[in-house]
Amino acid sequence: MESTESNDTIELNQETETAGKSVQGSEKYQNEDKKEVIIDSSDLLSNGTESQTLSKRQKKKFQKRQKWLDTRQERKKKEKEKLRQRLEAKRAAGEPCGNIRKKLKEVTMAASNCKQRIVIDMSFDNLMIEKHLCQCVKQISRCYSANRRVSDPMQLYVTSFEGKCETIMAKQNGYQNWDVFFKHEYYMDIFPKEDIVYLTSESENVITSLDDSKVYVIGGLVDHNVYKGLCHKLAVEKGIKHAKLPIDDFIEMKTRKVLTVDHVYQILLGVATGKSWKDSFLSVIPARKGATSKGDVTKAHLNDIDSDEEKDVKLSVNHECKATNSMEAVDMINKNGNS
Repeated sequence: MESTESNDTIELNQETETAGKSVQGSEKYQNEDKKEVIIDSSDLLSNGTESQTLSKRQKKKFQKRQKWLDTRQERKKKEKEKLRQRLEAKRAAGEPCGNIRKKLKEVTMAASNCKQRIVIDMSFDNLMIEKHLCQCVKQISRCYSANRRVSDPMQLYVTSFEGKCETIMAKQNGYQNWDVFFKHEYYMDIFPKEDIVYLTSESENVITSLDDSKVYVIGGLVDHNVYKGLCHKLAVEKGIKHAKLPIDDFIEMKTRKVLTVDHVYQILLGVATGKSWKDSFLSVIPARKGATSKGDVTKAHLNDIDSDEEKDVKLSVNHECKATNSMEAVDMINKNGNS
């Protein structure tokens, strides 16, 4: 009878064998004392006899492996049949089949029937730490990803694309080939002032529908409320039209109605491609924000909203401090623009 150390050595050696090799004939292992131990696996396959050197766990592993090998061809046939059925279902539904990635590259902004222009304003890079700037760049990549997955993409611009923003984006291999208008210029130097509408949650104006003749600007700013209301203040100061999405008309939320750059873009993209505002909001806004259709709000939800409003009152002093930060940021941006 083999020693405990010998059994442990046999088990270790067997478990490190290459998975792709089938177990055939005799396999040789050596224990710590360099004594040769022979496992006759042919007996297991043909006669069903079990070598005394195999533990119960080893036998189970061997049997499981042999079963997997025996049923491999059958599994391949089943997988092919499932794939065939999926393709037939897609064809019946009129969905694209084959190389989807290649077809996505064929859908360009130039060939799109949608001429709605959306700008991501990246003139705030001096106000963001590198971590937040990296997050903002990731959000831009998500906007691009969403845009290229629809049959009629919107016209996506990224303006003031220079400095730290451009340096971080350069880490995205091949971004120069993206179907996006990357511009070094400020958005007001590209589009007529009367066509620009800056999107900001602090605006008292509400968008009811998208207008192809307008250029909707999204502030490329990740600040976690440090510069609250900054985009609105800039729009007012520069005499630019401003507006907010109609969230209040369709959605109840447990948190502040401030969304990330990519969420705003995806909501606009949904509306531009035929979705209703409500459906677009619900499909994009994350569950953690507690977004609920206005008609489906329960009493519990309303109580939660009331408690959030009480918290907002308690935090009014902090908000005043953030407003001061916003005014300082406006001065900084104006100085940079004038220089």
